Amino acid sequence: MSHFHYDFSKTGAFDITNGADTVTINSVKHVVDVCVCENCKKIVAAKKAAAAKKEEWTYKYSRMLEAQLNESKSTSCTLVHRFKDNVTIQQLRKRNQVSATNATNKPRTIGSPYDKSQRKSNGVTGGSNGAVENTRHFGPMFNKDLGQHILINPLVSQGIVDKANLKQTDTVLEVGPGTGNLTVKILEQAKKVIACEADARLAAELTKRVQGGPFQYKLEILQGDVMKRDLPFFDVCISNTPYQISSPLTFKLIFHRPIFRCAVLMFQREFALRLIARPGDSLYGRLSINCQLYAKVTHIMKVGKNNFKPPPNVESSVVKIEPLNPPPPVDFEEWDGLVRIAFARKHKTLAANFKPTATMQLLEDNYKTFCAANDVILEDGFVMKEKVLGVLNQTGYSDSRAAKMDIDDFLKLLSAFHDAGIHFC
Repeated sequence: MSHFHYDFSKTGAFDITNGADTVTINSVKHVVDVCVCENCKKIVAAKKAAAAKKEEWTYKYSRMLEAQLNESKSTSCTLVHRFKDNVTIQQLRKRNQVSATNATNKPRTIGSPYDKSQRKSNGVTGGSNGAVENTRHFGPMFNKDLGQHILINPLVSQGIVDKANLKQTDTVLEVGPGTGNLTVKILEQAKKVIACEADARLAAELTKRVQGGPFQYKLEILQGDVMKRDLPFFDVCISNTPYQISSPLTFKLIFHRPIFRCAVLMFQREFALRLIARPGDSLYGRLSINCQLYAKVTHIMKVGKNNFKPPPNVESSVVKIEPLNPPPPVDFEEWDGLVRIAFARKHKTLAANFKPTATMQLLEDNYKTFCAANDVILEDGFVMKEKVLGVLNQTGYSDSRAAKMDIDDFLKLLSAFHDAGIHFC
């Protein structure tokens, strides 16, 4: 720590309250002995006055006071840059550059490729003081367009794995492993992990991370788009899901056979709330009822955006999906056709949702196809609108609204339409 006097009439960068202060040169702090000449006393008095008035001391104040001192023909401080240990600023800069070089050449420890302690300098000097700046970190850049938001909080990762209730005999499917922060925790508890990664760079990083370790032969990496391949056999699915494939991935998992035990998935907060919404909730809709028809969905935890790198623009949540075994014997295309019409305007009555011309024309075409395939003769004066409204009145759902109806209500309505020969696909 170097001690030297400094001319405070030339700067307004220090808040002087005691008899000494510090100044930073090349990122190294040095103790400053405050000069007691008349000019410096005026600077100190002016700063204290500004602080008493709760005014910010700025460079403008310093220049104004310096102009006043020049007008009064005051002499400059006689102790400028006079060091007690006879060290010059140039020598200090050399010392700092040598220490920065030594810090850069230190060996890097093996671990997560995105640890802050492992960031290395690019060797570029910034500013007039020649200080070395760390402007680049080790590892690939993340692509937000691919939904690459890496989960960096180990407590959240461990919580996700704990909620999956893994067994030593489980095969786990992980979608979007990224750099492997979640993968290594799964490998500790599972027999095998199959990781699907679309980015070749991150797949290479994950391979490098487990290479030579005890988990090397427990990890299998499938490179490519998970939505364009057939899923392998697995017992549990764990995923920090890329948000743009949340819906298609959810239903791809639900319809996967053989049925798996459970899936613990990270989703955007709003999407997760739609999955668990119940009749009467503001977010209850077609996604909610379609998913809950085939699986039990529960909310596990909320995850803030600061737990990711780079942080996304939205908050996240973790949900657990447990497929019903055996699944309900319902034709999903028929079911989804009915639900699509009912939730077109979920706060309107079902009778109002079925009245549009396009909807009636679709149902009439399907009914005529059904009659032709089953040798049924159309009655004279057949009107599709009267037949549809008759089914709604018969079941008592004519004035019901989709936002208040549960799965049992839609199953009864679908069965009534099928009994009348009306189909939706």
